Amino acid sequence: MKNIGPVKLLLALVLLVTIVCPLLAMLANLAGADVAEIIGSEKFKQALGNSIAAAGAGTLISIAIAYVFALCVVRTGIRFREAFSVFVTLPMLIPSISHGMGLVILLGSNGVITRFLGLHGTIYGFRGIVMGSVLYAFPVAFLMLADILKYEDGSPYEAASVLGIPRYRQFFSITFPYLRKPLISVVFATFTLIFTDYGVPLMIGGRFTTLPVLMYQEVIGLLNFSRGSVIGAFLLIPAVIAFAFDLASKERGNQSFVIQEKARRESRVRNGFAYGYCALVCILIALPIVVFVVLTFVARYPEDMRFSLANIAKTMNMGAGRYLVNSLIIALGVSVLGTLLSYIIAYCTARFTGKSSKALHLISITSLAIPGLVLGLAYVLFFKGSFIYGTLSMLILVNTVHFLASPYLMAYNSLGKLNHNLEDVGRTLGISRFRILKDVLIPQTKLTIVEMLSYFFVNSMMTISAVSFLNTVRNKPVSLMITQFEAQLFLEAAAFVSLIILVCNFIIKCLVYVIRKNMKRNGD
Repeated sequence: MKNIGPVKLLLALVLLVTIVCPLLAMLANLAGADVAEIIGSEKFKQALGNSIAAAGAGTLISIAIAYVFALCVVRTGIRFREAFSVFVTLPMLIPSISHGMGLVILLGSNGVITRFLGLHGTIYGFRGIVMGSVLYAFPVAFLMLADILKYEDGSPYEAASVLGIPRYRQFFSITFPYLRKPLISVVFATFTLIFTDYGVPLMIGGRFTTLPVLMYQEVIGLLNFSRGSVIGAFLLIPAVIAFAFDLASKERGNQSFVIQEKARRESRVRNGFAYGYCALVCILIALPIVVFVVLTFVARYPEDMRFSLANIAKTMNMGAGRYLVNSLIIALGVSVLGTLLSYIIAYCTARFTGKSSKALHLISITSLAIPGLVLGLAYVLFFKGSFIYGTLSMLILVNTVHFLASPYLMAYNSLGKLNHNLEDVGRTLGISRFRILKDVLIPQTKLTIVEMLSYFFVNSMMTISAVSFLNTVRNKPVSLMITQFEAQLFLEAAAFVSLIILVCNFIIKCLVYVIRKNMKRNGD
């Protein structure tokens, strides 16, 4: 590692082939489409309007609920704060389509709650998409907001209290200015997450078609790749805007420093509200997961509610076991390849300066701006006909690229915090860069590496977007069986598959927790 230049060049070529070239192939495919005719069509306009309306409503509700929940966890003196925080992230362990299915089982025509309360009306359409999107996006918004609130400086509030400034003025003079920029990032991230998702609308949208569902129908149903490319290009717009804003914010940097952590306010009324609110949110989040368990172990909902293992046996006979093995192979492959690739890139960009490092950093985080559905279509157009197309390796590659940015940033931030003089000292003492990497940097970032492995595994197990256009009968992951079973109205099997994914990801999260705890105890 005396000369890092060739390594950077090799990494740049890898990213060029796996990110830039597929996107260019998709954009080049626009030449074969009548763009004006497509975007001027009534179907496209309606889908675009539906997407904006559903994503806007889902974003506002998700952030409102998440902000209050974050305040309850971060700013009150309630017990079990960590337990509440962990519990509400459970929806992040299952595909988005499972949230839509859970709502159908709960609030559909024959839904559990519908039958119990004698409700009328339909869950399908705008209302259902918004509710499913909130279930899907709320945990992400909560994690971002909780992180923001944790690092708010408490000293201005203390000074304001001493000066007798009332709390409502403190909010508008201190809290709101502090939250403004981070909150815009949260809004963009949540909106993009909902706007580009097709799992929830596909399951519960009914005739309320959104852009991602329209793209899915054009490519899967009609094999119209040109129209799919046009819609894919539009799906890139909010993601690119969010990416550019976030990048600009980080470039300007955050000039605030935490001098004193904001004190938690002790109040029985406040704590009572926090307990009640957190419990209510956790119950609402748990309901879809509970019905997955119920549907898995009943003979046939709602006609025959006797305990039965027949659905499990039937699902396994339909290939769930084989496809689960595919998913585990893909998830393990992505975990190893993704962690290795993102860590090496982070080492080159965080520990070395220069234009090449900045360029490599920028390319590495561009996957944040590419929705999975768009990336999947880009890979179809670029890799079709190649030896890798239609294999498990293809799905490992697309998932690695799809989820590369976040683990890369984890490693980049961790490596960037370590003393930058280590390499200079090592060179003076005749110690190679590789030895410093192996004996110093990697041991110091073990916790980060474990989190990177976990992130790649969990997301690869539950993703449906990036792999929808690339799967075959042989390499199909188990998550896509949910779509298949839903189309066949075999909701018991779809619930069982969702439960399998949840259990696998939960086991990984528990293992990571134990490993991290042991590492911290041993001082690693």
